[in-house]
Amino acid sequence: MDLVRSLGAEHVIDYTLEDITRIGEGYDLIFDTAAYRSISDYKRILNPGGMYVLAGGSISRIIQLMFKSRRNKNMRIISAKVIREDLQTISKLLETGQIKSAIDKSYPLAETAAAMRYLELGHVRGKVVITV
Repeated sequence: MDLVRSLGAEHVIDYTLEDITRIGEGYDLIFDTAAYRSISDYKRILNPGGMYVLAGGSISRIIQLMFKSRRNKNMRIISAKVIREDLQTISKLLETGQIKSAIDKSYPLAETAAAMRYLELGHVRGKVVITV
């Protein structure tokens, strides 16, 4: 929770303590990076005109959302195409502190297996970086 707030979030919900679908609030935007709940659960708590955006999750979740997004224009998937100019812009934003990066641990390439084991523990607070 503290990490997310330190990155600039104004309103943070701990999904282990609160059921977002039962709080009674509606949301204009749900940016889902964990795919913890069903898409239908999230759809129920969107305000009219609200948007659900999936940025991660399993292949089955992505396929499910692809089918739903054909009927519901407020359901989207984010995918990325790496463009050199965009990476340079992001680098400048990081250097000036305009955006923050949360790196939990860094591993050398030879320890990639250890990095994967760490990820599988499910307690990562930020990104895990493999240095080449």
